[in-house]
Amino acid sequence: MSSEQNSCKNLELLQLDEVPITQEEYDNIISIQGSILGMIADGEESDVVLSTLCSMAEKLLPNSVASIMLLDSKNNSLSVLSAPSVPKAGHKALENLKPGEGAGSCGNAIFKNEAQYVVNTFEDERWSDLRELAQEFNLCSCWSMPVKDENSQAIATFALSSFEHRSPSNFHKKLLETGAKIVSIVLKNIKKDQKLKLFSLATQSASEGIVITDEKNTIIEVNQAFKDIYKYEEKDIIGKNPNFLTSHKQPKEFYNEMWKSLNETSKWAGEIVNVNADGEEITQWLSISVLELPHHKKNYLGIFTNLTELKQAKMQIEEMAFIDSLTGLKNKSKLENMLRSYQKPITLILLNINNFSYINTAYGYEIGDEILQDVAEVLKNNFGDQHTFRINSDEFALLYETEVNIKEIVEEIKKYFYGSTLMVNTLTFNISFTYGGVYVAENVLRDAAIALKKAKQNGRNNLYIYNHKDDIAINHQNKESFFESNRLLHAALLEERVVPYYQGIRNNKTGKIIKFEVLARIEDFDKIIPPIAFLEAAKLSGLLLEITKTIIDKSFQKMAQNNYTFSINITEEDLNQHYLKAFLLEKSKHYNIDPNRIVLEVLEGISATGKVNHIDQLKSLKECGFKIAIDDFGSEYSNFERILDMDIDFLKIDARYIKNIDTDQKSYEITRAISFFAKNAGIPIIAEFVHAPSIQEKLEELGIEFSQGYLFSEPSPQPIEK
Repeated sequence: MSSEQNSCKNLELLQLDEVPITQEEYDNIISIQGSILGMIADGEESDVVLSTLCSMAEKLLPNSVASIMLLDSKNNSLSVLSAPSVPKAGHKALENLKPGEGAGSCGNAIFKNEAQYVVNTFEDERWSDLRELAQEFNLCSCWSMPVKDENSQAIATFALSSFEHRSPSNFHKKLLETGAKIVSIVLKNIKKDQKLKLFSLATQSASEGIVITDEKNTIIEVNQAFKDIYKYEEKDIIGKNPNFLTSHKQPKEFYNEMWKSLNETSKWAGEIVNVNADGEEITQWLSISVLELPHHKKNYLGIFTNLTELKQAKMQIEEMAFIDSLTGLKNKSKLENMLRSYQKPITLILLNINNFSYINTAYGYEIGDEILQDVAEVLKNNFGDQHTFRINSDEFALLYETEVNIKEIVEEIKKYFYGSTLMVNTLTFNISFTYGGVYVAENVLRDAAIALKKAKQNGRNNLYIYNHKDDIAINHQNKESFFESNRLLHAALLEERVVPYYQGIRNNKTGKIIKFEVLARIEDFDKIIPPIAFLEAAKLSGLLLEITKTIIDKSFQKMAQNNYTFSINITEEDLNQHYLKAFLLEKSKHYNIDPNRIVLEVLEGISATGKVNHIDQLKSLKECGFKIAIDDFGSEYSNFERILDMDIDFLKIDARYIKNIDTDQKSYEITRAISFFAKNAGIPIIAEFVHAPSIQEKLEELGIEFSQGYLFSEPSPQPIEK
């Protein structure tokens, strides 16, 4: 600073508000506007533009310095963005300035969102927190104008600081106002440039292939993923029609429908098979959009996901999902799937190994597993692989598409195992079964289970063949059980004893619980009753909706006290009633909860069956800000294409694959394949039933993002962070 700036001049303060702006002053402002806007139009770097603006403004107020400060909204602090005449020490002194009533002219301009004209910084209360700074740098007066965004919120300041005590004239106020508007334009350009650079980087870094064609469908741009997938250099792609990639597997009608959709709706999406430079088939999910340009011109944007490996993984997963990992037999899911396809009476025999729990207890699970494998091998070899299933730990099934003599088959099984022993290590075991059989057209598995239960009541080694007339008593017992559950549920709802419990979900990257799943419970005096005891009754009695509404209301009330993300289970019955969107939005508004905090968990079956109104509701909820998670993925159809169509936010792997992932290779492989699919689709995974460190170790090895289970969090009436 010069010697004449070392102390403030004692000039007479004039009232300048009524002094009009002269033509010369207007010309000076117009000159600044023209010069700066010209630099912006020429694409000059933003820091050069702002520095020039400050320098030009300083020339119009002698013995002053101009500065631009930018607000960091994350920590609510100001720092110098441009001030070419202010020494570095001044920049540092103003760093991280918190807006407030004593934070100087700029701090007040942001705090009050209006211009601040301080004539004497040594005495004005608005400079009470910066008095030493004003005296150290001899800043006698300071005028600051807020720079506002499109919502009229202050995001920066443009200021003139003088080494004299002085009031601003109308010209100076106009100069500050003009400078602030120019800074606003520059900041918008910076934001746009950052977005463009980010978009360009994202496009080139994306794993999806991207192609743009002109109105004649000639390729004018592709990204790196496109070149990598098709193994072509850019020079071999640009200028060509995309049909040079065709595999000729799609008929002419396929392309006619595509162009019809593009012409009528400006978009099309579907699966298509092309070939790469090596002649290899590339299966992809392609989405095409029409880009409308000025003068009635148009371009076409194509974005595709390479499904080649995904389709192969899907086939492997679907195959593994229906195979029992221990015995290699078809599992219960496969049996249920087959039973749904029959429209005629069929025969099913259930075989339960007698005293198997004692074998596990006495000899350990490894011996028990080997026995199960041996039993499976015997049944498969003697009764056919196509007929034999493993239903659960110690239960097998034989399925026949026609009526067979159940007694003869059971006698054959008894005869074989009575005359044979199983050798495991040096141990000898005699295996016997209890049997339940049916020949019916509907409720096959249920009726077979009733028959097996009746056989067990009659003693081990027995066979019971289900007969509808004779088994009314058992059905009556089931009804009594239902009535008891129904009475419990009605009373709990009436007395507001249906309550939410919260189980934490751990972020495996940070090691912290950052979100919670909301679980329904019934408080029954000193007992806490889990959903397995009342959900079936709720479904049959039509009370699922009341449970969902109760849990939503009570969990929203609780979670309004914090900022956690939380998930709520949504049933098919909820979607059938079409009430969710209005109800959730009403509760979100009432409890002031951002929909972005709420994850709606739906079972895989809802997404897999793909009812149009269900999918439309879920998409509509996403548009409102709610997130969607698919629960128990892998338990049913594992419909990957439907998952991609729904644009879900989270995928929760079925617990049966997680709970044994550390000891069961097939569970590990299924989880790994699902993880591979999810990572390629950009969908974070939540693994449930994490109850041991060895399981968590496998999940982290696979890069699974979130873990949920008793290892980290037990369900609790309060959301507890760890």
